[in-house]
Amino acid sequence: MPLNRPAEPLAPGPRGATQARRWVSGVCEEIGRSDLVENAALAMSEVVTNAILHGRPPVTVRLRGTRDHPRVEVRDESPDPPAPTQDDIELEFQLEVATFGRGLAIVANSSLAWGAERDGDGKMVWFEPAVDPLATPSPGVFEGFTDAEDEPSFEDVHSMVVHLLNVPTEPMQATLAHSAELRRELRLLAVAHQDTYPVASDLSTFFSALSRDYRWQMGGDALRDALVAGRTRLDLDVKASPESGARFARLMELYELADAFCRNERLLTLARSPELVAFQTWMFGEFVRQSNGEEPRPWPGEGRVPLSKAQP
Repeated sequence: MPLNRPAEPLAPGPRGATQARRWVSGVCEEIGRSDLVENAALAMSEVVTNAILHGRPPVTVRLRGTRDHPRVEVRDESPDPPAPTQDDIELEFQLEVATFGRGLAIVANSSLAWGAERDGDGKMVWFEPAVDPLATPSPGVFEGFTDAEDEPSFEDVHSMVVHLLNVPTEPMQATLAHSAELRRELRLLAVAHQDTYPVASDLSTFFSALSRDYRWQMGGDALRDALVAGRTRLDLDVKASPESGARFARLMELYELADAFCRNERLLTLARSPELVAFQTWMFGEFVRQSNGEEPRPWPGEGRVPLSKAQP
């Protein structure tokens, strides 16, 4: 059964760290994973303390994933990566200084996988607690904190423009949210469970590369301005590579595969709703059609599209 607990707001200051430890211990017990309580509470204490000291309130905690692979998420409003940086952690490991085992090093020793990524105007730090402390600390996976990660992989001189007309803002926002969640799940599986899910690494690489090329355009200022202004539709001109048609055709196939994995609870996110499938089939299909020289077709459907079949 997939886990999708609502976010829990934390009290400011030291009380928040205490609250977070009690919360994560409680949810581990609730899902029948008392074997994770010790490491989950240890990692949670460090992540929340880091958010309180170096982040920006409000701080929230959330449980996602499945009973076999529960994932704890801590979000705050600072877009900066958690301190210390990954380089600091690696240096700490190499030098084996007296402070070894402190801060994020504890998270690395207590988690099968962990990482951080920019999440809107803030960041989200996540970890999957281990049953026993690890002999070798797990490396953190950091995404979205450098400008280079937002740069497309193709040159302007080799690009074309795909016109997306009459795009409903809510389904576009839902598509970006689901895409981010799916990338996160695939990345976690690739890092922590490669033997169990050997296809996860290839899927993660494909989804991440495609997202890097297009999320900054689809989820950029035009969409944000439309949402702030309360507009339900907008037109988007998206720069694309000449290979975009083939890439988006492949994306539609992979989304169907991912939905099947989700329905069988082999991925830690929810399958898309039929409405979201219909919207994405139109939008991704526009890249395929227009790369073949066909004229744009506006979105013909309704505006409201739920993110997934089951809501939190």
